Amino acid sequence: MPTIKSFPNFFSQTDPHILQNITTVTDYLIQNYNAKCYVVGGAVRDRILGCECKDYDIECFNISVENFETAMEHLGAQGVGKSFFVYKYHDLDISLPRTEKKIAKGHRGFEVSLALEEKEASKRRDFTINALMYDIQNEQILDFWHGLDDLEHKVLRVVDENSFVEDSLRVLRAMQFAARFGFKVEEQSCRLCQSISLDDLPKERLFKEFEKMFMGRYLHYGLYYLWALGIGEQLFNARMEKKTFIILSRILQQNQKHFVEKLRPYYFLFICKEYFSLDIKEVLDRLGAPTNYYKKVSASPSPTNVSISFVANLSLKEGIIEYVGNYHTDVIAVAKKLDVWDKPFDRGVTPTELIAEGFSGKALGDELDRRTKEKIKSLKEK
Repeated sequence: MPTIKSFPNFFSQTDPHILQNITTVTDYLIQNYNAKCYVVGGAVRDRILGCECKDYDIECFNISVENFETAMEHLGAQGVGKSFFVYKYHDLDISLPRTEKKIAKGHRGFEVSLALEEKEASKRRDFTINALMYDIQNEQILDFWHGLDDLEHKVLRVVDENSFVEDSLRVLRAMQFAARFGFKVEEQSCRLCQSISLDDLPKERLFKEFEKMFMGRYLHYGLYYLWALGIGEQLFNARMEKKTFIILSRILQQNQKHFVEKLRPYYFLFICKEYFSLDIKEVLDRLGAPTNYYKKVSASPSPTNVSISFVANLSLKEGIIEYVGNYHTDVIAVAKKLDVWDKPFDRGVTPTELIAEGFSGKALGDELDRRTKEKIKSLKEK
């Protein structure tokens, strides 16, 4: 029997448009087919944690495949994974409960069958905190795997070892959940993750999970499990000494308060790149990272020797707010002193003024550079 927790105000923080879509779908299924509808997965976890949630998955029991497909057609939902019984209605994912069995290599190599009971369906989930179900009609949470306890104690625990090992992506999910929520991976679950090969994961799937980790509020947790779960060694053939981990972990924790939100995806790799045993470009290549990562992470200099010249030259085209090393306290202090935090460095002269003085072509660029250097030098001498 599951643990049952009453939760009558579950949707009190849900966006009104999303809630209207949920109501439209579930009311139709309940009234016309006597279906039982549950919110499942991350939306239940996030609601309990008090996090904002925009992605809702609705799982429908007590309805045949034929009636479900008829209902989806009536509602105008689009089949996005019909072989997996999944439909899209606006921003909602609506599906029939299912079990999955690995029959071939790769993330698509699963045989899918309908699940008849809630516990059977929830067993396919990766971690207990993601196996919670919210009964929309009865306004209560069903917990078959002690997920509520694990949420309270901030623990990531595997639901079912046999199904967990069939999807290697779940190892990376452990890392990114730890970074996002500050959770620890339970010891046996950690050992299980270490035993799973990651060689079947395509780059696009790798990057999606890593990007979620980069956006986390507990990056030192992500750093720890990147190595503790064997991900760094498997994907990059690299190890990290305890001393290096301690240094990096401290830097990530201390500087997080200075992160600019729009640059959050880049800070983790930028800070870590000086400590990786391989070139950061190789890491980005292995992850299949977008080109903007190469510009922000690989091409940007590290703030190791911060000076007036260093900050001024970085801000010639745009403010330091666009530089991913702007978390560094020395960079912040100098940028504020030069008034270049959110605007370019004042060279003391503009190209228009130099043209008026008779400069043009290459001579114009050379003169602008010369006067810029003079201006920076004069600041250093003060």
